[in-house]
Amino acid sequence: MKTFVRMLPRAFAVLLAATVVLGVAYPLVILGVGQAFFPYQANGSVIEVDGKAVGSELLAQWFSDDGHMWGRVMDVDTSSITTSDGSSTLYATPSNLSPASDKYSQLIAERAAKLRAANPDEGDTAIPVDLVTCSGSGLDPDISVAAAEYQIPRIAAATGLSTDKLESIVDDATTDRFLGVFGENTVNVLKVNLAIDAALGE
Repeated sequence: MKTFVRMLPRAFAVLLAATVVLGVAYPLVILGVGQAFFPYQANGSVIEVDGKAVGSELLAQWFSDDGHMWGRVMDVDTSSITTSDGSSTLYATPSNLSPASDKYSQLIAERAAKLRAANPDEGDTAIPVDLVTCSGSGLDPDISVAAAEYQIPRIAAATGLSTDKLESIVDDATTDRFLGVFGENTVNVLKVNLAIDAALGE
């Protein structure tokens, strides 16, 4: 018992030191490093147009008109929560449907039919799989280069922009593989659509 009592002050001292170092000092150092060297990334990679935040390049936004590029399927909970400042919070989740289920096959068929109807110039060209499937997060902001190129004829017809111009926009919004080896080249949908708006003077 005496040994236990003697150890208590030492135990509390270790607890206090760990709390200060790991709970206060370490987070402040990481925050400082992030703000000093990576402020854009540390603050959510928010894209601004004319000083106004229009979205984050890390989160998908919904586009459905013919004049903009479409992203991946968003699996979003439609019951939003309104915060005190009037903004709404949406929750995204991955789909738990099995690829072997009839419901999943029906969903894929419906999405493919919608894409073919919206992109008639592509004819029987295979639809890139990321345009008819949901990502693990449900809010993937990027699509494959093939998925972006598949939509160029539709966007050109709707906006009057040349295919060369749209291909240049897609190239500018494309991120190469990590270290040139890992993953695939991806296209940020929000960046493409903002560039399309800019090209149209909107």
